[in-house]
Amino acid sequence: MEDPLGFVIVDVARLLRRRFEKALENAGLGLTVAEARTLAFVSRRPGLRQSTLADELCVEPMTLVGFLDRLEAADLVERIPDPADRRAKLIRLTPSATNVVRRIRAIGKSVREEAERGIDPAVTETMRLTLLKMQDNILTAPELVA
Repeated sequence: MEDPLGFVIVDVARLLRRRFEKALENAGLGLTVAEARTLAFVSRRPGLRQSTLADELCVEPMTLVGFLDRLEAADLVERIPDPADRRAKLIRLTPSATNVVRRIRAIGKSVREEAERGIDPAVTETMRLTLLKMQDNILTAPELVA
């Protein structure tokens, strides 16, 4: 029997993560995959509330606090009070994060290009759009009841 699509997706995601992790390690950035992902996400969506960022990264708020503590100590992000609610914190990159994010993106691009080698770009784009549709279907589906 062939592997179901979900198994293949999970396996490819695991392999991509492993390759990205190794490439990050080789680059000597001193970041975990989760920290690099956090920086990349904040660079695309600056000024998100810390709680919203945790939701969008699909991590527990306390887990994100650990990432942000390390990234803040490395002067890569800053937490600033939300003017609309002083108890909430907004997350943004510091100027020193610019080159780090550029390197993270280059590493990610290299890993993706390696994974996509020999695949027609039109097929890759169709696959990307299909996966985005699957993602949307999952996010908008009602909860399953057992």
